[in-house]
Amino acid sequence: MLFNSVVFLWFFLIVYSLYLLTMRRLRLQNALLLVAGYVFYGWWSVKFLSLLVWTTVFDYVIARLLGRTEDQRRRKILLVFSLTSSLTILGVFKYFNFFADSLAAVLTALGLHPGSHVLNVVLPMGISFYTFQTMAYVIEVYKRKTEPCRNLLDFAVYSAFFPQLVAGPIERPWSLLPQVQRPRQITPAMVNAGLWLVLWGYFKKLVIADGLARLSEVTFATGLPVHGVDVILGILAFTVQIYADFSGYTDIARGLAHLLGFELLLNFRLPYFAKDPSDFWQRWHISLSQWYRDYLYIPLGGSRHGEWKTCRNLLVTMLLCGLWHGAAWHFVAWGGYHGLLSAAYRLAGRLRPAGSERTGPLLNLGRTLLMFAFAALGWTLFRANTVSDAWHLLRQASFATTVSTSSFVKYLALCVSPLVVLDTWQHRAGDLLAPSKAPVVLRGLLYGALLVGLICIGARTGVDFIYFQF
Repeated sequence: MLFNSVVFLWFFLIVYSLYLLTMRRLRLQNALLLVAGYVFYGWWSVKFLSLLVWTTVFDYVIARLLGRTEDQRRRKILLVFSLTSSLTILGVFKYFNFFADSLAAVLTALGLHPGSHVLNVVLPMGISFYTFQTMAYVIEVYKRKTEPCRNLLDFAVYSAFFPQLVAGPIERPWSLLPQVQRPRQITPAMVNAGLWLVLWGYFKKLVIADGLARLSEVTFATGLPVHGVDVILGILAFTVQIYADFSGYTDIARGLAHLLGFELLLNFRLPYFAKDPSDFWQRWHISLSQWYRDYLYIPLGGSRHGEWKTCRNLLVTMLLCGLWHGAAWHFVAWGGYHGLLSAAYRLAGRLRPAGSERTGPLLNLGRTLLMFAFAALGWTLFRANTVSDAWHLLRQASFATTVSTSSFVKYLALCVSPLVVLDTWQHRAGDLLAPSKAPVVLRGLLYGALLVGLICIGARTGVDFIYFQF
């Protein structure tokens, strides 16, 4: 079920009406949320709902056993069982085709001729998100940083909370689970913030992201004769598209959660204002970045054992982050690119003499623009079908104009302008909810303009959110 569909609007209105009627009955309300989560997920495919149920029940049982077991060896075995189950499901359904095709390519290059593999595994929607969420829960229970949940219903709601079920944020047990276990209160401030987040999220998705999709599809379509400055414009279009699309989903998810009395983790914090790779990953897909930091980068050694091992840990972490995003070599290359970029920035910072760091408006602007250019270059690898396609596209880039450049620029500016204005407002205010706190008249004009934009130029058909495929 897509957020940007009429079916979902009816679904949410029905669920929300029943939710408000059960405000004083926590168990009934949680049962409603669980049913809503399963209907929301099962609407796409009922058969894959069983994977979500299995992951939920298995990790619930493992966590309960971890809570009762004092023997450290047995606790490690239980942890391995849980991680093996989750990673096996993720590996089979997300990476089988990738590894099978890669192996076939290697064997062919060696002169062998493997038979065709007929198993074509379908990728279940949102499997990477809910799998990482339950893995985090089991790991935190193993570390004794979280008490095992005693009520299966509560844990099932934590695993299948429909606003963030299929594209995050990837919640942590210490954040979401206590909110599931205690009665919720829906305050006027939460409703106000929720309405703003939902409206702005839908605008970013339906007007900005889906509008820019037309430009990026033309640019990245294999075989089309795109060259000159149009290549640069197309890359810029996708750079903004993926941000508006994914942060738009997150805004809608967080807004719906606010209306239900929940506070989800912040997942985007104006990433294109970042000044370096470290800053970028503290602003982009924050819940995933922190997941990899806590469960991969730090266990590998983090930054505790010298610069070169730190750079190695950064590269390994980002390579796996790239593979998480998609079962294809261009995603791995994108992760490797960001790993090398992070290492290069870190080494450059260490080589700079102490006390030589200069700041100022122009210097900060230059650093921000440079990091934006590096991010855009990386998105070329992310969006292209293959690494060779990305390289071929970049080779066609230049500052030569074409007959379509003028219309390309005008359309890009039209789509991007609202995002630039609102993001700059939020950045200068230091508050992502600043527009929702504006004076009533200004807020009314802003909300009215966004609604008019949605009605007049918003995409009419439900286009999948980009991160649904991950």
